[in-house]
Amino acid sequence: MNYHVLRWTVARRLLVGVIAAMCMVACAPVPSETPDEITSPTIVFVHGAWGGGWQFHKVQPLLEKAGYTVYRPTLTGLGERVHLARPEVGLSTHIEDIVNVLEFEDLHDIVLVGHSYGGMVIAGIADRVPERIAKLVYFDAIVPEDGESVASLVGDAIDTMATAGGGAEPWQLVPNWVPPGKPPPVDVPQPVLTFTEPIVLGNPEAASIPTVFLLTLEPGKDTDDFDVFADRARARGWEVVEMEGGHNPQWFQPEAFVDVLLRVVLEESGRR
Repeated sequence: MNYHVLRWTVARRLLVGVIAAMCMVACAPVPSETPDEITSPTIVFVHGAWGGGWQFHKVQPLLEKAGYTVYRPTLTGLGERVHLARPEVGLSTHIEDIVNVLEFEDLHDIVLVGHSYGGMVIAGIADRVPERIAKLVYFDAIVPEDGESVASLVGDAIDTMATAGGGAEPWQLVPNWVPPGKPPPVDVPQPVLTFTEPIVLGNPEAASIPTVFLLTLEPGKDTDDFDVFADRARARGWEVVEMEGGHNPQWFQPEAFVDVLLRVVLEESGRR
């Protein structure tokens, strides 16, 4: 073989080898985190009756700034999904709403926060998919037992908060505090079946999920409408954390709410 041809052949092979090696380095997957780094969990909010995901609009950027991924879905027939309201929408519909979010978004190891009526919903979700939940937070929320409904637990309170029908459909509970014609974002009528349908619980794995109850207390008061559920939480061995504020601090005191929530979320994870 000609000397010059041989030299070019060797040089070309060396060049190809160098390029291949560089490509392997450049194309190799970069670890997203070091072995000692802890990824902040995903937080999924489940809003209360008459509300919507919009109620957690103010806290989302605060949590994202702290490194958390936030989902705040709206339950069928409420909030911006009010056009989907119908008599058949019940508690099981709302449980299915959030289970579908977890499955279609492929969410795992989440912190699931249920507010008020949302406690009914997250109890059902925990029963359905406990393997996807790292922690439950009942935030001024109903804590149900198997076979109970919102109506069986707080029926008298409903009568003071809403009117059945109230100028809308007879299968809707219209909130008394919303004046006619008030523009969105605003609370909307709640399908009655969401309050009357009993919850079905029975998965023993749900009991192993670490759970916290967050109770709000208005300034100057030492009792709250949700004290009875805080007592249930204590009886189950859950931690009960109190914060000063009204029933909706996520809207009226977002910074204070996020501060308490992060301390609740992080306390048992070893990140403090």
